[in-house]
Amino acid sequence: MFVDALVGTTTLNIELLGFVTILLLIFGLFLLLAGVFTAYFGSGKSRTIGVLLLVGGIVVGVLIAYIYHMQAHNLGPLLWGTFEVLAAAVIGGLVAIAIFLVAIMKS
Repeated sequence: MFVDALVGTTTLNIELLGFVTILLLIFGLFLLLAGVFTAYFGSGKSRTIGVLLLVGGIVVGVLIAYIYHMQAHNLGPLLWGTFEVLAAAVIGGLVAIAIFLVAIMKS
């Protein structure tokens, strides 16, 4: 603990850095997915906006991953944890929607 205080890192700072990194990585991923969807299905200005969203998602993802790797030196476990959290959220949401639809359709 004393060494951590000398270096300037605490458990709270590392956890906060991990939280913000996951938040921005998920943001970048969804920006990338929205860009792919818009660029593929859009036309004219929409296609241009889709490409910009796609590039923005890639830039945000790579930049945040690089910054986290430089600060904490353990990007691999954080990325795996990020995908686990995202998968759990999607599965939970789909199950909730399925239960909701079954309840509505049965009534």
